Amino acid sequence: MSELDRLRDAMRATERPDAVIDLARVMRDGRRLRTRRRVTGAAAATLAAGLVAVTAVTVDPSGSRDPAPAGPASPAAVASPSVGVAPTSDGPTPPPTQARGVPNPKPLGQVIDTGIRHGVDLRVYYIVGVTIPGVPKVTIGLAAGRRAPDGTVRTDILVNDVEGADRSLGFHQIGYDESASTPAVPTFGYFVGPAARITGTVDGRQVDATLARWSLDKQVVIFWFDPSTLTPGRRLDGIVAHDGAGRRL
Repeated sequence: MSELDRLRDAMRATERPDAVIDLARVMRDGRRLRTRRRVTGAAAATLAAGLVAVTAVTVDPSGSRDPAPAGPASPAAVASPSVGVAPTSDGPTPPPTQARGVPNPKPLGQVIDTGIRHGVDLRVYYIVGVTIPGVPKVTIGLAAGRRAPDGTVRTDILVNDVEGADRSLGFHQIGYDESASTPAVPTFGYFVGPAARITGTVDGRQVDATLARWSLDKQVVIFWFDPSTLTPGRRLDGIVAHDGAGRRL
């Protein structure tokens, strides 16, 4: 008979009229039961603490086991998406959509003359090399710059992909000059494919872009919008490319 059974049996004696209650026994058995419950509760608490300690252990590659540091968990780092980087350099990659006032990278292939003048300077576009860690298929970017009368080219804005491949068919990054600087850079970008016409839509009206092909890869079609028909920095509602037969690409 367990201690609990004996205690119950002793207490049931009060229900029998001829029974004699052994009060000392009841008190003694009650103390024993309470003591056992306290011990059992302490053991359970110890086991729970042991389980927590096991789950908090980390294993490093060397095989050693170290408890995780106490305190609240650090928040997970979440990288916000970026859509533009600076030209090839040894420094970290900046995150803005497009880089303005970047150093003057060396053009790859011919520099494209737009015929748009800013004082004595001439607006030009050109392809440059870029490097993005972990994205081996993005190696080029498109720069908007100005050429001085002495032939010096200064870069104003550089745009490029930050994922995928820079020669995949279709439109790639589009450069918008949203700064308050002067002179403003006309909206520009590049398309890969047999585009013969590119039109943009803004406020329900269509505007045509001027096209030029990259000298090192004729599938890369560089385009820009005349600032007299599309205010620099004004976002397009849509943009479409058509082939020589007028079919939408």
